[in-house]
Amino acid sequence: MNFLNLIRYKNLLMLALMQLIFRYGFLKLQKIDLALADWQYGLLVLSTALIAAAGYVINDIFDQETDKENKADKCIVGKTISENRAYNIYALLNISGVAIGFYLSNVIMRPTFAAIFVLIAATLYIYATSLKQMPLIGNIVVALLLSLSVIIIGIFDIFPATDTANQEVMAGMFAILIDYAVFAFMINFLREIVKDLEDFEGDSKQGMRTLAIVLGIPKTTKLVFALSFIPTILLFIYINNYLIANHLIAATIYGLLFVSGPLLYFSIKTWSAQSKIDFQKLSKVLKWILFFGILSILFITLNIQYHASK
Repeated sequence: MNFLNLIRYKNLLMLALMQLIFRYGFLKLQKIDLALADWQYGLLVLSTALIAAAGYVINDIFDQETDKENKADKCIVGKTISENRAYNIYALLNISGVAIGFYLSNVIMRPTFAAIFVLIAATLYIYATSLKQMPLIGNIVVALLLSLSVIIIGIFDIFPATDTANQEVMAGMFAILIDYAVFAFMINFLREIVKDLEDFEGDSKQGMRTLAIVLGIPKTTKLVFALSFIPTILLFIYINNYLIANHLIAATIYGLLFVSGPLLYFSIKTWSAQSKIDFQKLSKVLKWILFFGILSILFITLNIQYHASK
């Protein structure tokens, strides 16, 4: 169980589920050819999860002191798992994930794409060792890596199957993935700042330079409040221009109830948030917003197909 907690298995399960939703709740429901067989796509999901797990491990290795302050009850490295063993686990996870990436890159006959997996693994290491302590930069990097887990689906499953005959359709599919990647970036960016607010006390004692420490809790909280309206406004525009305009009633209701509504709730609660418990709750709200936001692709796809069949 200590190993599972070390690699944040719940987060990995959500990451894998998100990628599966895009494949089987969206792409597989379209009349398009895909580059990867089902079992090969499973390897893509596994590779992403392995490299992400390695990122959690290396982060815990370098965060041992701050974790003792921020989450002493969940501290694993140096307590229940030795640092040397943690490094071995990190190396095994990374090597396995990158190796699968090399294999898949050759499957789609784009061997240079293997560099993507190496780049992700290297970025996670640099984040844990230095970028995490830089205001905003660390938050942006983590958010970008999550959005890349969406874009990588298009890179390995759509792009290699694109030719002159289906180029327009495939470009449309890729564009939708990019829209969701942008959404994932915005929500996770907010969540990373909220997590900095949550860890303010421990980070401050360890001399960290997170945004919450540089600006202070009150100013950072108000910044999060202001930034939260960007995805909210964009979502309302999207719902109005694409869902309501195309009479996709079920998808519209879903978007308002499970994505836009919770985002407004998050904004309201952020304004008055002050304690560590407040920020923990806000972080969980954003995690569920991200999940239901990704799940919306299934509802929109099914609503479109139902509308077209009438």
